[in-house]
Amino acid sequence: MPELNIAIDAMGGDNGPSIVIEALERAVSTYPNTHFTVFGHKDQINPLLKQYNLNESTAVSLVHAEQTILMDDKPGQSLRSKPNSSMRLALQALANEQCHAMVCGGNTGALMTNAYFTVKTLPGVLRPALMTAIPNRVGGKSFLLDLGANASCDSDTLFQFGVMGSVAAEYLLDIEKPKISLLNMGEEEIKGSDVVRNAAVRLSQCEGLNYNGFIEGNHLFSGRSDVIVCDGFVGNIALKSCEGLATFIIEQMRDTLNSHWLYRFFFKFLQRRTHKSWDRLKPDHYNGASLIGLRQVVIKSHGSANAEAFYSAIQQAVAEAHEQLPDRIKNRVEAVLSEQP
Repeated sequence: MPELNIAIDAMGGDNGPSIVIEALERAVSTYPNTHFTVFGHKDQINPLLKQYNLNESTAVSLVHAEQTILMDDKPGQSLRSKPNSSMRLALQALANEQCHAMVCGGNTGALMTNAYFTVKTLPGVLRPALMTAIPNRVGGKSFLLDLGANASCDSDTLFQFGVMGSVAAEYLLDIEKPKISLLNMGEEEIKGSDVVRNAAVRLSQCEGLNYNGFIEGNHLFSGRSDVIVCDGFVGNIALKSCEGLATFIIEQMRDTLNSHWLYRFFFKFLQRRTHKSWDRLKPDHYNGASLIGLRQVVIKSHGSANAEAFYSAIQQAVAEAHEQLPDRIKNRVEAVLSEQP
């Protein structure tokens, strides 16, 4: 019997099923004790499984889905009108405990809505949050949440994000007593909205948490904090601004390199000697945002992900399923709530 069964929605994302099955080929060889259940239209998936020699693999099975949730489908509409979509069937298998985790590169709003009503949140959890890992200057990773699942949050929700993020950092990043910070417009206690300041008070008063104060946007990658908490509006803008800046720098560097052969020579010389540093900063290695706070593991892959990036999302799903992260979050949330006056 396989250790884990991972559900894969093969129909979501900008690049279609081809990159999903390419990533799946690598995952099958990496995780020999894991079964992968692919959800998608058989006419599109079967030829790809055959192309990558997965059609006869005992590690892969296909569940046919007549419907596909498109990237521009409205979340509520997808919930009501597409019950036989690949996304919905994968989430239903997860809710029925036929699978241990699910990976999807499709419509974020639809995934959030369908997961909320199908898989449901853990007892006591107000709202699930999108969380991702970002690299930091001290050579490790930090978790950033929420990234857009909740455009606005009250202080209780931000407090719970801190609790859930702390559990994730402890078990996924192997950090004892992770440092938690709130993303704010300044580090002084008087800065920020009432919601953020009240969340800071709650985090600082919880004995089981290691609250580290406010953090500004220019310190996101500093390594000062292991868990950085904000509402989805702020988190989404912060992350996409960083992604846009990274793209701008890469394009500027490419233009400079193409302007003279000597620049290209020195770049290749430098790259060979800094390979590990460059490799650690590749965005593909950080693809895969967790919808934490749900009763099961749900991983959202970037819609424009390539095969390498989608494989990273699968890795994240396997890691969280192995650690039984939802159960650990459930236990911590229950313990924290029981201590509240």
